Amino acid sequence: MAEFILEMKNITKEFPGVKALDNVNLQVKPGEIHALVGENGAGKSTLMNVLSGTYPFGTYSGDIVYNGEVCQFKTLHDSEEKGIVIIHQELALIPELSIGENMFLGNERKGRFGIDWDKTYYEAGEHMKQVGLKEEATTLIKDIGTGKQQLVEIAKALSKNVKLLILDEPTSSLNEEDSKMLLDLLLGFKKDGMTSIIISHKLNEISYVADKITVLRDGSTIETIDNEGHNIDEARIIRGMVGRELSDRYPSREHNVSDKVGMEVKNWSVHHPIYNEKKVVDNVSFNVHRGEIVGFSGLQGAGRTELAMSIFGRSYGTNISGDLKIDGNEKNLRNVRDAIEAGLAYVTEDRKGNGLILEESIAQNITLSRLEKVCKKGIVDVNKENAVAEDYKEKLRTKTPSVQQAVGNLSGGNQQKVLLSKWMFADPEVLILDEPTRGIDVGAKYEIYCIMNDLVAQGKSVIMISSEMPELLGMCDRIYVMNEGKMVAEMPASEATQEKIMSAILQSDKK
Repeated sequence: MAEFILEMKNITKEFPGVKALDNVNLQVKPGEIHALVGENGAGKSTLMNVLSGTYPFGTYSGDIVYNGEVCQFKTLHDSEEKGIVIIHQELALIPELSIGENMFLGNERKGRFGIDWDKTYYEAGEHMKQVGLKEEATTLIKDIGTGKQQLVEIAKALSKNVKLLILDEPTSSLNEEDSKMLLDLLLGFKKDGMTSIIISHKLNEISYVADKITVLRDGSTIETIDNEGHNIDEARIIRGMVGRELSDRYPSREHNVSDKVGMEVKNWSVHHPIYNEKKVVDNVSFNVHRGEIVGFSGLQGAGRTELAMSIFGRSYGTNISGDLKIDGNEKNLRNVRDAIEAGLAYVTEDRKGNGLILEESIAQNITLSRLEKVCKKGIVDVNKENAVAEDYKEKLRTKTPSVQQAVGNLSGGNQQKVLLSKWMFADPEVLILDEPTRGIDVGAKYEIYCIMNDLVAQGKSVIMISSEMPELLGMCDRIYVMNEGKMVAEMPASEATQEKIMSAILQSDKK
C-alpha cells in the first residue's frame, strides 16, 4: 500500500484578480482523519473543490495523486467513481423529497419498469443504520432536524462506496450534542479504515478528532501538525492560522449598561407558518438595555430564530401576538420596512439564502438595507455607494480585491462581514445577530466581537443568538435560555456557566 492515499502537489488556482491557491501541497495517509484549518479566504474549500472536480482539471495547475494514480477530474461524478465524496457546508438536500429519494438522487436504483422503490428504501435504510438514523427512509427531509440532515448526507456518501470523505464545516449548524455524535461517527469510520478530510473553525473539535492538521494561510501551505495524542493546544493551531498569538478570544470592554431599556418584548407568541396549530414561540418576554449585549442560548429548535424573525417585521410565523416597545414606545411592525425605520436590524443566520444577493456586488449588497441614503432623486449615486462600501471594507477588514466583486465569490467569513456591513449601514438602535460567527475563523470572530463592543459603546443594544456557549459567556452581559419555544431561564453572564445553562434546559424538559 502507498504511504499516502492522497497527494496534492503544487496546486495553484486563480480567480479574476485573486490567486486563491498558490502552490499548495497536501499529503493524507490511508485511514487517518486529516483536518484543514485556516482563516476565511485561506483557500480550504477551494482546495477541496479542486480535489472533487467541482473546479475541473484545466482550471488549475498542479497534480492530484490518488492511490498512486495521477487523476484529472473534470466533474464531481469522476471523483465519486474513485470513492472521493465531498459534503459541502450548505446541505444539498431537497426538503420535499424523502430521505431515500435524496440518497439516490442522480444514482437511482432501477428496476425493469423504472425506479425500484423497494430496493431504494431498503438500501437507504441499511445506510441509515450505519450512521445511527432511526427514521423511516420514507420520511421527508423537511420533517427532520439539521443534525439528522447532516447524517443523511453522510449516509448518501456511504451509498456511493466512499473511500475518502471530505466534510466542509460539518458541524457549523449543529448544537454541541449533535456535533459530538457526528465526530464520534467519523472516529468509528476511521476504525473501519475510511479516510476523512475535515474543514472546521471549531478548534476544540479539530483537536478531538484529527490525526494531522494542515494549516493554510492566504492560499499557501504553512505547516502540517501532528496531533497523534489528540491533545494539541488550540493556541498552537491559531498561531499557525493567523501568524501571531491570539491570547484573548474575547475583547475586553467596559460594561456600561444603561438603565434605559432599548427594546422590550412581552407575552410574545408565534405559530408555525404552515402548521398553524403548532406554537413555536410561547408567551416569551424579555428586554435589552442600551449599551448591553444580551445572549440567547438554547438547543436546536428552541425557537430563538423564530422569535427574532417574528419580531423583525413579522418575517416568520402566523398568529403573532404580544407587545413590542423600542425606547419605551409601543411599536406595531407590520413588515421589514417598518422594522428598519423603527431602528431594528436582524442579521440572519442564513447569509446565503436570506441575507445576501450572491450575484450582486459587495457595494450593492451593503447599501440595500437603506438604499435611499445613496440615492439622488430616486437614482443610485454609484460613487457614493462605492465610497460607503470602501469604508465598510476597511472597517471590517473584508478581504476582496474590489467592492465590485460579486458576494458569491467571497469566502464564508467575508460574506458574513458584508452582511454585517449591510445592517450597520442601516444604523439600527437594536441589532439582532443570529449565529453571527457560524462557520468563520477565530480571527474574523474576534473582529466581529470588536464591532459588537463598539456598537454597545455607542449606546446601542445588541442581541446575540448563538449555539456556542463559550462565546455567549465571553461576550454577553445577560443570558436568556430558551427551550421548546419558551423562556426557561435568565441569568447575569457573570454567574452563568455551561452547566447552569444546560441544567435550565433539562429542568424545563421535566416540567
